This record gives sequence, structure tokens and C-alpha cells, in this order.
Amino acid sequence: MDQYYHSIYFDSEKCLGRRKCMRVCPTQAIRVRNNKAQMLEERCIDCGECIATCPNGAIIPLTDPFGELTKFRHTVAIPSPALYAQFGREILPSKIISGLKRLGFDDAVDLAYTCGKVSFAIQEYIRQYEGPKPLIINTCPTVVRLIQVKYPNLIDQVLPIDIPREIAGREIKKKKSKQYGLEEKEIGTFYITPCPVKMISIKQPAEKGRSHLDGAISISDMYGPLLSAMESVDKGDYRQSLESICILGIGWALTGGICRTLKLKNSLAVSGLSEILQVFNDIERGKLKDIDFIEAYSCPQGCVGGSLTVENLYISYNKILKLIETLEYEKIKACPDIREVRDLYRKNYFFIEGKLNPRPLNPLDKNLNQAIKKRKLKQKVYKALPQIDCGACGSPNCFTFAEDLVRGKAIPSDCIFDFASNDENLSQEISQLVDNPVPLNSNPLKKNKPNKD
Repeated sequence: MDQYYHSIYFDSEKCLGRRKCMRVCPTQAIRVRNNKAQMLEERCIDCGECIATCPNGAIIPLTDPFGELTKFRHTVAIPSPALYAQFGREILPSKIISGLKRLGFDDAVDLAYTCGKVSFAIQEYIRQYEGPKPLIINTCPTVVRLIQVKYPNLIDQVLPIDIPREIAGREIKKKKSKQYGLEEKEIGTFYITPCPVKMISIKQPAEKGRSHLDGAISISDMYGPLLSAMESVDKGDYRQSLESICILGIGWALTGGICRTLKLKNSLAVSGLSEILQVFNDIERGKLKDIDFIEAYSCPQGCVGGSLTVENLYISYNKILKLIETLEYEKIKACPDIREVRDLYRKNYFFIEGKLNPRPLNPLDKNLNQAIKKRKLKQKVYKALPQIDCGACGSPNCFTFAEDLVRGKAIPSDCIFDFASNDENLSQEISQLVDNPVPLNSNPLKKNKPNKD
């Protein structure tokens, strides 16, 4: 099995085994054994649903500490456009960028401009595309991994255009290397992130060997220090500050922002995993062939709803929307030249370096004959179960319990209905085929445990 990096850590000391996290997991990646929640690494897509639902704070998001900056000779902050929605309306992006520089970064770059370039590249790709539809944006790592794990048939419909933060990181390293005579590895690029899953696309990119970013620092960790740093930043001219904002890029903070600013007619915007699952199920059933493009974000309303943001979701959403309306009203177009973007597009500037592949789940057994037998046994066990999906066994439902049992990750008595005792033949078949049941690891994320020192 491939080893997967994850952006969440399960603290067994805090966990009381209440099973809320297990019930909300969209890929059935959580089990509860001995009253402790545990992760199935190959199934987890780092959506963060478990973080939000855990009543004991036992599931902890992992991002980089601010001290990581000391590892590099030159550091650059790349803030998500969602950061601009965390402060009052009078605080414009230009002031936030200045505040980041005062915090200790050697430089800070407005990602919205790169988002604008990628918006035009997406528009160009859609215009030329002739394959199966709809195309699905790849901005949200959770959505990409959801497709890899649960909807592998949709992989070819994932947009092959690289994400703005990666393009920005790549270009910043090249530019600063020439400017200061440094090696690219000496230049640290840090994404200011609204959610922990962005760490995944940095530490273990789904589409390529390595990321052009060196870390991610949460908006919630940055908020207080940044607010203080901005107190000493001059207000500046309002009009001049507005003229530095790319209207196409600001929209990336919201679900539907790209569709809105590009005025894409046959497009669909969706946020939240339950809604995304419905849409993806409809795509697989062939119901959405008339849609050209789908924006999908696991966080509610897009990146402004990330679990590492500070401001109220709806206030943040409204601020970005009002900022877009202001830019439209004042006819400010601080955006890239579309002719230059098309020239770069023809040179493959925007395309992802590698290929997205399905993420395989562990087989029931390495031996093919045993795997076939276990598959048949799984069906028998499932039919014998009460099929009420109570979750008392520590598996999300009866079907996953049947699979856990034949994998040796559960035992029949875990089911409170004692289903196997009423069928002697089934009990014998289970005991013969499933030797030496082994419980799940007490903590599969131990290698990612935060340093408490």
C-alpha cells in the first residue's frame, strides 16, 4: 500500500469514541475500536468533516508553524484570496499584503492576480475541449481525492490546468532565484491557508512528484499577529488600493466566483460534500452532460468557509461579493492581458506536470483465490447482518462491518445482535477464512503527531 500523508491527527487521549466523526465521513475512512476513533489511511481524503463534528476536539488539523520560515534565506507569503475576507471592509488586499511583510516575510505576493491568469487559461481550455463533460475544477484537494477514491471514472474530466498557488510558487522561486542569486531551495514559499487540506497538496501532491510550495500556515494562526501588524500600515488612497485588485482572482475565494466573473453560461457551482456527492452521482448517471464546467469546493460557500478561517462564513462571503461588485461598478480591471495568457497557454505554461490517477484501495487479500473467497464471504455476512446501520460495532454501516470482518479488522461479537451465533455454518466459514484477526492500529497518524515540546 502507498503511504499517504494526512493533514489531521487523531488524539486518542481526547477521543471518547462517540462515533460522530465516523458517521459524517464521506468515504467511510473512520472506525471506532476500543472506544477510540481510528483512520483508514487509503480512504481518507482530508475533507475535515470529522474535525467540525468532533465534540471533544480530538481531531486536530495540522499546518506548518510560523517558525518554519527560519529554514530559508528568503521567504514569500502567498495568501489565499479568502484571507482578504477576514477583516473589515475598509481593509483592502494591499494593506493585508503590507501587513504580511511586516510579520517577518521577506515578501508577499497577491495570489488573486495569478488566479486571474488561470481563469483565462480555464476559459481557453473549455473553449477548445471536446471530451466528456462536465469538466471539474481541481482547486480543492479534497474534491480531487474524493474523485480518486470514490469516482475514478471521472478522473479524465478533472481539469488538467495547474492550480494558481502552485503556478505562483513556481514563478516566485524562479524570479527570486535570479534576483538574489539564491538556489530555488533556499527560497521558501508559504501558502496562507483557509483549511488544512492544502497541506496535502503541498506535502503529497496528487498529480505530480513535488509541490512548488514549502508549507502552509493557517489563517487562524496568522490572524492576530497580522491584525496587529496592519495597525502601522498607512491607509493609502482608496482608489489606488482598489486598482491593484484582480477582479477575476478575488472570485476564487467563493463557490461560483470563477463562473460569475468569466460569465460561463453552462456551468454549475456546488459546495459542501453532501451536495458534491449528489452532483457526482448524477454525473456518473449521465444526467449532467449539458454542463460544461463545475466548480466544486468541500468547504461551505468555498474557501471562505474553510475550517481555519476566523470571520463568520456569511460575512466573509458577503465581503468578497461586495468587493467584486465595487470593482465592477468602478470599472477597475487590474487583470492580466488575455493575449499574453493565450500565448503562455500555447506554450503549456498552465498545464499540470503529471497525470492524476485513481487511488487504489487495499485488496481483500493479496492472494487472488483468497480474495475471491473473502468477497463471497463478505456478501454472506452482509446478508446475515440486521442491515440497520446502527454503527454500534464501530464501523459506519453493516456493509463496511462485513468487509472489516473478512479483512480481520473486526470480530463477529463486535455486532451487538450476535448475528453469527445463529448460523453455525457461517461461524465456521468465518473462523476458517479469517485467521488471527488483527485490530486496526491504535493510531495510524502517529508519524504526523504534533510536537508538544
